This record gives sequence, C-alpha cells and structure tokens, in this order.
Amino acid sequence: MAKQSIFGRISTLMKANINALLDSAEDPQKMLDQLVRDYTNSIADAESAIAETIGNLRLLERDHQEDAQAAAEWGNKALAASRKADELRTTGNTTDADKFDNLAKIALQRQISEENEAKAIAPTIATQNEVVDKLKEGLNGMKQKLEQLKAKRSELLARAKTAEAQNKVHDAVKSIDVLDPTSELGRFEDKVRRQEALAAGKQELAASTLDAQFNALEDVGELTEVEARLAALKTGAAPAPASIEQ
Repeated sequence: MAKQSIFGRISTLMKANINALLDSAEDPQKMLDQLVRDYTNSIADAESAIAETIGNLRLLERDHQEDAQAAAEWGNKALAASRKADELRTTGNTTDADKFDNLAKIALQRQISEENEAKAIAPTIATQNEVVDKLKEGLNGMKQKLEQLKAKRSELLARAKTAEAQNKVHDAVKSIDVLDPTSELGRFEDKVRRQEALAAGKQELAASTLDAQFNALEDVGELTEVEARLAALKTGAAPAPASIEQ
C-alpha cells in the first residue's frame, strides 16, 4: 500500500502543469516554493520506497538463486545415487542397489520441490523488477521537474527584482522631470517667476510715485506766485512782472 501510495504521488506530480498552476495562483512565488517543498519531500519518500523495494527484490532473487542451486544439487545427488545403484546391481547386490535407488528418488523429490519454489518466486521477481523500473523512471522525472521548478523560481525572482528596480528608476526620473508641472522643480521655478514679477512691479510703482512728487512741486510753485500777485493787487502795488528771458 505504501509503495502504491508513493507511486500515485509520483504520477500526480509528474502530470502537474507548472505553468497552469502559476497562472491560477494568487502568489506565484509562494506556489513555486510550495511545489519545491512537495517535490523535495516526495522525492525523499520515493527514494526510501524504491530502496526498500530493491532490497526486497534482491532478497527474492537470492532466494530464487538458492532454490535453483539446491535443485541442481539434489539433481546431482539423485544422479550419483542412481549410478551407485546401477553399479551395485551389476555386481548382484540388489538389496543395496534398491537402497540407492530409493535415495535417488528422495533426491529427485527434493529437486522437484526446490524447482517448484523457484518457479513460484519467478513471477514475483518479474513484477518487482517492473515496479522498480517504473519507480526509478518516475523518480528521475520528478528530479527533472524539481530542477525546472527551481529554475522557474529563480527566473521569477530575478524578474521581480528587475521590475522593482525599473519601477524605482521610473519613479526617480519622474520626480526630477522638469517638464512635469507637478514636480518640485516646476513649482520652484514658478515661485521664482512670481518673485521676479513682484520685484518688477515694485520698481514700476516706485518710479511712478517719484514722477508724481516732482509734478506736485511744480504745482506748488505756481500757486505761490498767484498768491503773491493777488496780495500786491490788494495793496495797490503793481505786481512785479515775471522775468522773460530773451
């Protein structure tokens, strides 16, 4: 039962479609890690089961060899006893000849018994050899799958790190993009432009205020002269005419 269970697990894992499993997984990396653990554990169990099966097979083969060897030995004993019986019978010693013939019969019975045991073990040995071959084939396939899984996991991790690095570079470039109106540099440039405009506005305002002051001084001068002439009229004095340059 244990060997059948191991064989079933090997068959199931061998038929697993890695790409399909990854496509349906929420977290492909975790799925790969779990598959690597499953395959590693199953390989260890399979190796133990195969080693036990091979050990039992070698015991059966040894028993079969011993049975065959025992059958051959009993055959040789039967032949030796039969020849001895024939030799004694030629000398007229039929009593001892019959004894050796009986021994030959007993040896032949033992030979037949050993041959039957050897024949009985043979199908089991053939079956066990097939099982061992299938287990070895499945084990080799699982080891290949495990290497594929490890390579796939390494590839996935490398791709994830590359994608992460690309995202960091993209974010860094975006943060310093002068064409981006939302960037810090763009906002700082806009602030500088506003300060420059404010300074220009203040200069223009200061210039216009100075001109107004000079105009006011001229108006004050004109009013002072008018007041002087009016006072002269009231006193009867002729106002001094303004000098006119030739």
